[in-house]
Amino acid sequence: TINILIMKNSNLIGLQEGDCKKIAEKLNVLLANYSIFYQNTRGAHWNIKGSDFFTLHLKFEELYDGLVLKIDEIAERILTLGYTPHHNFSDYQKLSTIQESKEVSDGNKCILNILESFKTVIELQRELLEITDQAGDEGTNAQMSGYITEQEKLVWMYHAYLSKSLLFKSL
Repeated sequence: TINILIMKNSNLIGLQEGDCKKIAEKLNVLLANYSIFYQNTRGAHWNIKGSDFFTLHLKFEELYDGLVLKIDEIAERILTLGYTPHHNFSDYQKLSTIQESKEVSDGNKCILNILESFKTVIELQRELLEITDQAGDEGTNAQMSGYITEQEKLVWMYHAYLSKSLLFKSL
């Protein structure tokens, strides 16, 4: 039993140490992007203005509630693989492709930002699908697959909303 205490998590879950390191590094990049995405969405929720306030205020809250759960799940997956999740915003800013949003009061601009953020995280998650498939890491693979399925539907919904909104503004 002492030997189990000194074994790496990778050995305990049947993965190669090198694969775990590579996956954890990529998960930390995903974590950084989710953290900036989350904060941008909180800013949109707090600051949205205009005739769609009541609709978007609630949708943005629903979105950031989902994002914070994923942030926790990603951090816990990194720990499961035997590594440490980043927790400093300065690290997130260095690693994230998603940038802090300066526009948080115009609904259409917020939704465009959300759609771009989804594009970024979905691309990262697809990259993780390939890496985890090769490593035999079903845990991370299933997690990313579930996220993608959910987010593709959200992209469709936000895009449909934005299309309607832009159509009416052009009339």
